[in-house]
Amino acid sequence: MNRLRQFWHYAEKVFALPDHLRAVRDVRSQPVIPTRVFSASLLLGAVLRCPSLLQLQAETARRGWQRLVRWPQPLSDDAMGYVLERYQLEDWRAVLVSVNRTLKVNKALESAKINGLLVVAIDGNEQFKSRRRCCPDCCQRQLEVKDGAGQTQTITEYYHRQVYAQIHGPELSVILDVEPIRPGEDEAAAALRMLGRMRRLYGPRFFDVVTVDAWYAKGPFFKAVTRLGWGLVSVLKQERYEIYQEATALSRQQKPRAWHSGDRAVDLWEVKDLPFTDAAIGPERVGRAKEHWEEHIRLVQAVNQPRKIAAGSQKPKSTLPCGISDPGVPG
Repeated sequence: MNRLRQFWHYAEKVFALPDHLRAVRDVRSQPVIPTRVFSASLLLGAVLRCPSLLQLQAETARRGWQRLVRWPQPLSDDAMGYVLERYQLEDWRAVLVSVNRTLKVNKALESAKINGLLVVAIDGNEQFKSRRRCCPDCCQRQLEVKDGAGQTQTITEYYHRQVYAQIHGPELSVILDVEPIRPGEDEAAAALRMLGRMRRLYGPRFFDVVTVDAWYAKGPFFKAVTRLGWGLVSVLKQERYEIYQEATALSRQQKPRAWHSGDRAVDLWEVKDLPFTDAAIGPERVGRAKEHWEEHIRLVQAVNQPRKIAAGSQKPKSTLPCGISDPGVPG
């Protein structure tokens, strides 16, 4: 509890976190327990990685915990679940923005910069799925499964999937925002909705570059991110793209730049001014990389039998060309 108290005092001194939590609201009509008590307890539970609200209920019975959150009684798991369903999410998002702004002002995100640029990674992640329960916000997909008799049947699976914006660095990684994918839409639509909100909340200069995987490599998404004022780096895995095929063919005519780190060797190629599938986007810069490393595999047979160690062999990693939407962004 002493370490938890130290964390709380640090968060109060650096981020003014208790003041921000007092501004978080919910839609309960006549609350008996203040919202700030639930907010502080849920945040501390996340810090301690409590696996369930039931475990968090046991933590709130501790006297030291009650002194921190300034409430002399434990909180039930039912009460916490009730409040969680009624929070005003924009208030929590304001807390997140304030904390991230303080991190940047305090130079905590400097280690995450690449050539002086702050890069935000956009990706989707599935959190929940069920074949029996659903809600109005659930996405749906059809699956083919075999029943007990071995017959193939088509069933509906319900799931929730979100798009996250994260700054990832060797010393610190932070989430900037999250946006749920609505029924019937793809990741790119949810990502653009989130990026538009992030531009309003953080400003256009909080970060410099957006990086996405091959799923987002589409003309409308490229153009929308460019209009928002950020550079874009995208992985190109689909060989159906003409820019992929052209970059692969042209890179074979160049001598690669070699880069070594430990037992890994990387060959790099760069091809500039290639047209994307959508001509309105303009020329793109493509980087191609091939990685080699030595892998030692240890094979263990039975007990009391000699171990066999395979000799190291060079294994090339899959080539992953990347398209960079802003030729002015250094590679």
